[in-house]
Amino acid sequence: MLLQWGKYAQRLSDKGHKIMESLLMIGDPKLDGTTIIHELPNEGSKIDFETELYGLLGHLKGHLHNHDITIKVVVNEKVENKFAFTAIDKYNRLNEINPNLELLKKTFDLDL
Repeated sequence: MLLQWGKYAQRLSDKGHKIMESLLMIGDPKLDGTTIIHELPNEGSKIDFETELYGLLGHLKGHLHNHDITIKVVVNEKVENKFAFTAIDKYNRLNEINPNLELLKKTFDLDL
């Protein structure tokens, strides 16, 4: 499901719909049975997201071969994006994603 979610976001990005792509990529949606729960930071984002909801549902239903899928949008004002500004912040974020980065750094004695 996450793979198809990302592919749909990429398709929107390729078409120039950067705002919608960012709404899709704010966080990973959670799956509860056949319901996809996606958290957004405010009501305005929810309204923007819902304009593309049927296209996203069609894409997911077709590619996942499951026509029972529904999407529930939850507004969570505490959702925050983590942005990496310094080299150390960027390294720490990438290391969260792939812990093998630390091994690479030690093996080749790399500096930040």
